[in-house]
Amino acid sequence: MKTALLLIEIQNDYFPNGRMPIEKSTYVAAKGKQLLQAYRAREWPIIHVQHISTRANDTYFLPCTKGAEFHPDFQPAKGEFIVKKHYPNSFRDTTMLSVLNKNQITHLTICGMMTHNAVDATTKAAYDNGLLCTVLHDACATKDLHFNETIIPAQNVQHSFLAALEPIYASVLSTDTFLQMISVRSTASLAIPA
Repeated sequence: MKTALLLIEIQNDYFPNGRMPIEKSTYVAAKGKQLLQAYRAREWPIIHVQHISTRANDTYFLPCTKGAEFHPDFQPAKGEFIVKKHYPNSFRDTTMLSVLNKNQITHLTICGMMTHNAVDATTKAAYDNGLLCTVLHDACATKDLHFNETIIPAQNVQHSFLAALEPIYASVLSTDTFLQMISVRSTASLAIPA
């Protein structure tokens, strides 16, 4: 199978001083950067997903703002794909599926923000479109959620959503485990555990 790295919403607003900073964004970016470097070194396909808000009451990822721009460590390089989206699901009303089909990509290595939202929705949509997925649990981040009067800590949200993805929708691995798996590969054709 041919793999691509999918970097979801690694945009300035999720980092300190952004409009929606989330827990562990800096740590997750460091892990994501390792993946980005590994894919670039092998010249494997890379897809950057950028969310641009379009709803009237949105407060972050606003069009033409610094917060909506990619984090400085994740600026797309020449030949890398950019998919712009307006919904959590990176396939909805985007070029994602055509990019994957045109490049014969059948596996996605997924990381980014936020686990409970865009990562979850995109992984499930990828699965529904017949793709195999690997989600790197330490290269994804989320935030506290509220349900009725209860605050659900980010770590609990993270674990719950990742547990729900595995094993049907994705293999869930650490970044280090995945990098070890690809260390001996020279092409984007991988044998990823399903």
